[in-house]
Amino acid sequence: MQALIDQLVLFIQNNQSWAGLVIFIMTFGESLFVLGIFIPATVLLFATGTLIATGTLDAGPILFWGIAGAIVGDALSFWLGRWMGPKVLRHKRLNAYRRQVARARLFFYRYGFLAVLIARFLGPLRCFIPTVAGVMGMPELRFQLANIISAILWLPALLAPGYLASLSVEALKQGQHSTVYSLVGLAVIATIAWLVIRKRREVKNKQTNSHKRIRHHDI
Repeated sequence: MQALIDQLVLFIQNNQSWAGLVIFIMTFGESLFVLGIFIPATVLLFATGTLIATGTLDAGPILFWGIAGAIVGDALSFWLGRWMGPKVLRHKRLNAYRRQVARARLFFYRYGFLAVLIARFLGPLRCFIPTVAGVMGMPELRFQLANIISAILWLPALLAPGYLASLSVEALKQGQHSTVYSLVGLAVIATIAWLVIRKRREVKNKQTNSHKRIRHHDI
């Protein structure tokens, strides 16, 4: 897989006019039901962020095509769920992914609109939630609103690490210590925020499981 990423990075570096299309295909593919598991768009976007920081690529086309691919991929997955209904989640080819499907169903059942909004940032659920939303009858207007907002937030978030890392290296080379400290500070804050959110989610899950065990014991 790393060899494929290296080849794609080299390709878009040497063929900048094709970079937008490549990013569209990758973000589109990573958003598709089940198939998204096998598409390494996240790693490619990190590398693309470094190319933007060095001036090799323009940010505008990358953002446009990347966001467009993510939106279209999720929309297609949603329509698949609306069209095929529950049987798409019970297909025999999904036997290896029963746990992911069950988690996606529970996550969507609990959070609805918010689940679609943040699912892009949750690797194991990213390519299941849109189809689950379609199967479970989410109104299309609400889904597409969450789809568009999440895509607009998701793509810059994936480009940012590579972009900031490249800027940090350049700042070190030029002795711009204040810039380095600012970038490091942002990275630390982002990491702390992620850890806090993850910890709160773990605590909430433990509390939910505990309540379930208590109710089961009472019965």
